[in-house]
Amino acid sequence: MVLKTGLEIPTMMMTEAGERNVRILLVGERGVGKTSMIYSLVFEEFYEQVPPKCEEITIPPEVTPVHIPTEIVDYSAQEQTEKELVEEVKKASVICIVYSVDNEVSIDKISSYWLPYIHQTLGEDHDTPVILVGNKSDLVEYTSIDSVLPLMNQYKEIEICVECSAKKLDNLSEIFYYAQKTVLYPVTPIYYPEERDLSESCKVALKRVFKLCDLDNDGVLNDFELNQFQTFCFGSFLLSQTLDEVKYILKSIIPDGVFDNGITLSGFLFLLTFFIQRGRHELIWIVLRKFGYNNSVGFTEEYLHPEIAVPRGSTVELSPKGYSFFTALFEKFDKDGDGALCPAELSALFSICDAPPRWAAADYTSVVATTEKGWLTLQGFLSIWALTTSIELKETLKYLAQFGYMATSGEKNQISALYVTKDKRIDLSEKQTSRNVFFCRLIGPRNAGKSSFMRRFIGKTGPISNSNHNQSSSSDSIYNSYVINSIPVYGQKKYLIIKELDILNVNIPLIDPELFCDVSCLMFDQSDPRSFECVAHIYTNNFQRTKLPILFVASKGDQPAVRQSTELQPEEFCAAHKLTPLHKFSSLVGGGGGGGGGGGSGRERETKENMEVFEKLATMAAYPNLNRLVHLLLMKPSSSWMAQNMK
Repeated sequence: MVLKTGLEIPTMMMTEAGERNVRILLVGERGVGKTSMIYSLVFEEFYEQVPPKCEEITIPPEVTPVHIPTEIVDYSAQEQTEKELVEEVKKASVICIVYSVDNEVSIDKISSYWLPYIHQTLGEDHDTPVILVGNKSDLVEYTSIDSVLPLMNQYKEIEICVECSAKKLDNLSEIFYYAQKTVLYPVTPIYYPEERDLSESCKVALKRVFKLCDLDNDGVLNDFELNQFQTFCFGSFLLSQTLDEVKYILKSIIPDGVFDNGITLSGFLFLLTFFIQRGRHELIWIVLRKFGYNNSVGFTEEYLHPEIAVPRGSTVELSPKGYSFFTALFEKFDKDGDGALCPAELSALFSICDAPPRWAAADYTSVVATTEKGWLTLQGFLSIWALTTSIELKETLKYLAQFGYMATSGEKNQISALYVTKDKRIDLSEKQTSRNVFFCRLIGPRNAGKSSFMRRFIGKTGPISNSNHNQSSSSDSIYNSYVINSIPVYGQKKYLIIKELDILNVNIPLIDPELFCDVSCLMFDQSDPRSFECVAHIYTNNFQRTKLPILFVASKGDQPAVRQSTELQPEEFCAAHKLTPLHKFSSLVGGGGGGGGGGGSGRERETKENMEVFEKLATMAAYPNLNRLVHLLLMKPSSSWMAQNMK
């Protein structure tokens, strides 16, 4: 494309416009020449006599400029019923209201009948574009455009007003090309002609595009970033001379359009507005569609949620590419490089999206590791996305798309950022797993210390707060019932998700979703003589006949242990059922543990002992076939000895 300024921007023909075909409907008063227009277009000559209605015409894609199959549909009040007209209006991709330039009545009927009729049929806010076509321009020496032009300001769906002559074959092919173009590249959703400015939705979309392309997050697009944008959208590369020319012209028009030899957001928006004003709005649509937008400048469902097959028994987690993408995203918005996202940095990150994710509205400080100020660390950021992928896969797909995964990776969709695991039964039969995320169900009576246990897992003390940062909706609470953190398991980084379950009645069996996990932690209060009885019943009624790894944990290890009301005491119960030995835990630093001795002293040893229970759970989940061996190995004092004997 060559502009009057001499600015050259390489373009490409758009063939993926989101439409499988274009259906053009011609309506208007009797005698305005609708059928004659179609005949003249198809047969390339004018017929004095034509039937009241032309049969539907299909133009193959290879003979259309936009390479899209096109159907041309004629309407005749003489031949068709009102019901048929309604059906055709609803099916149309674009509606051409044809009038005769020498007939004032047909012009008046545009606003008095046809436009209100379309509104009545499709609704006031419909998005079907309309073209006003003045036929029989050969009969007059003046233009009718000035008389119909005010309608464009009154009816936002009117894309263009054009004149033609079916008799002289003048401007016919252009009209049908315009019709195709209004469907594939509509102006109305992206531009306000009366204001000569981009629409608000288009500005929001293009600001997102700018932020995604601003790889170093410095507020300008340098030459490398501009070429990344150009290559991704148009499949071509810009020479440095061309880029310098673009910036020189841009700076001469709007001084703030260029800064530090890069194009600013205002300059970026000006360039794209300039294209629209020069009639090249298809360029903006190429950009928008590359970044996932539909004709309403909203995200397409295919862009946000591509199909992903998850067989029964399998789970989905982030792949190495997914973790790398979120790591790079974190580092991009950690402007001060302090290893945490403060509220302003997190807000800037979410400004790329149409809205923050649901976990951001919940009290995520009680779900993942954060700084003392409650700011997300990289570990917490990766953990929350690992959790989101496990419990709300569509959310992860959505935000991978909105965060620009495809633009960064060059992939067609975001599936490569995910990993579909094998069926859990296959892992068990092969006695190994490639999974990195595991579920733990924490079960016990109320006041057993489960909430404090979960808080300790993410490096916090005290019970989980019930308050949210933003009580926007009840759906946000889904995240507040989980905690997640990374755990090393024999040199490999794994994620353990813990979900709490209160037991109110031990005689009511657990339901399948409550049993779904990789390991279960049955917790009781060792200072309460009736607490163990509850979890013993739970084990006997729900887990005894399963192969699910089970760890009994005696909480409140800082308090004196009392004899439990059951016949078998906790240690004896574990031994009798060949379970991993009982682990004693305290949420208080210095409150004791159950993992054995080891080096170190004071706070370091106490913290290690407190964290050992989580390592046990993660190990049991990752190696369910080896639980009998783990049962023996975990009793040894040296973890290095354990690792050596596991090989």
